[in-house]
Amino acid sequence: MEQAEAQEKIVTALTKKLKTKSKFYFNDLAKILELKPRVAKKYITQMVVDQALEYWSSGSTSMYGLPGTGKQAGAEHEE
Repeated sequence: MEQAEAQEKIVTALTKKLKTKSKFYFNDLAKILELKPRVAKKYITQMVVDQALEYWSSGSTSMYGLPGTGKQAGAEHEE
């Protein structure tokens, strides 16, 4: 699988689910790619680096989402 193909699969799937969810667990993304977590990690990490995905952590939970989506998207940049 190429990086572009992986990115297209994830962005398409997450866009369809945006009405109900804005953040997804790593395992959800691995299932979308139909890859084992260890293999999926390199694609997902590259998407975060390319800013196609956004990494979010509460300290105990790590999740991923499309940039600029979710309830906290506007508040995260205010200080």
